[in-house]
Amino acid sequence: MRGEAALTVAGRTITLRPTFAALVAAEGELGPLFALVERAAGGGLTLNELAGLLWHCAIDSGERGAFCDALVAGGLAAATPALRVLLGQILGGR
Repeated sequence: MRGEAALTVAGRTITLRPTFAALVAAEGELGPLFALVERAAGGGLTLNELAGLLWHCAIDSGERGAFCDALVAGGLAAATPALRVLLGQILGGR
């Protein structure tokens, strides 16, 4: 579906949907989204920012600590395609 990305974490596919509410929550925790996108483009996105953005956009992701542990266990490179989709949605809209 347009505006969504899939992320496989611990053998489970989680749908990421960057809704207005999800992005507002992420921004409340992580700061301005445009600054976050700029940091990501420059290779300066922190693990906390990556996990926070993905968790806020995840549909039925479960408890945050378990989500973050599974994200790291699966390797950060595995999250990169979904992150690219989310960042594109933040900048370009749906």
